[in-house]
Amino acid sequence: MLGNMSVKDFLEKTASSDPVPGGGSIAALSAATAAALTEMVANLTIGKKKYVEVEEEMKEIAKTNIAAREELIGDIDRDSDAYNKVMDAFKLPKETEEEIAARKDAIQEATKTAALVPLEVAKKAFDLMENIEKVVVKGNQNAVTDGAVAAMMARTAVLSALYNVKINLGSIKDTAFVEKVSGEVAELEAKVETTEKSILSKVVL
Repeated sequence: MLGNMSVKDFLEKTASSDPVPGGGSIAALSAATAAALTEMVANLTIGKKKYVEVEEEMKEIAKTNIAAREELIGDIDRDSDAYNKVMDAFKLPKETEEEIAARKDAIQEATKTAALVPLEVAKKAFDLMENIEKVVVKGNQNAVTDGAVAAMMARTAVLSALYNVKINLGSIKDTAFVEKVSGEVAELEAKVETTEKSILSKVVL
């Protein structure tokens, strides 16, 4: 599993001629990194007398981000698996009319999944930003720049994942599906930009 690789091995595999892990998996990794940094700032706040009033809130943030981080690590593989299923669909037989029709349907369904997985990653990455803002504003100010980096990584994860959504939408014939997902993409793109700017404006150095 990609999520269990060492950093060195994962990067070497990414750099290889193998198409996976690709941008979608890297987006999930970026989001997992944002979750980990947020968790770190929360943990650096817990137990400090200066921050006793927010200790319980920081404990809850740390707990929430453990789950988010683990889920996003799983998404590294989910994205690669979705890509592989598209490739498998293209390899299906196409000798008869029935096989041709079945292959087309399989390609379309697999491509929809390949669009939905990074969309889910983008939504999860955006959801991290609520807790990122909390640790930036209320957390240990000695680690405030780590919170800022978490915000930037989350934004990168959102936008990176959405690029992977959009490239798959270009191959999908279901216009209602494309219209619905495109609307979600546009909304997320707009929100993540303004949210990141808002968080970074609260970083006091």
